[in-house]
Amino acid sequence: MVGMSLEEFEQYVIAVCSNSSVVQSVVLFDSTPTSVRLRVFLINQSFLDVFYNQKTGKFSFALIEKYQRVFGADNAGDKWHWHPVENPEIHVPAAEEVTFREFLKRLEDNSLL
Repeated sequence: MVGMSLEEFEQYVIAVCSNSSVVQSVVLFDSTPTSVRLRVFLINQSFLDVFYNQKTGKFSFALIEKYQRVFGADNAGDKWHWHPVENPEIHVPAAEEVTFREFLKRLEDNSLL
């Protein structure tokens, strides 16, 4: 995903979401000349906060319920890690890059929605 333009990333997220039965809608929540933040609204009334900064190469994906992150993945600190449901404040190292497709699949497969 690194090296994508902001537009490419936005279209990628929309394409992934279009194949998911748990997604209601995707909206552009915020953007700057170097970053984009999307909100992916889900059928269970929660949402995903999806962030990409093209300049820094930083990504962040988070499941938000009642305005709190309950699960997530990001590459803050230059290494990909998960924020598990059991304790979303901790970092569990990921073996490799976590794509948005993988993040959404993990949510769906583990009945987190």
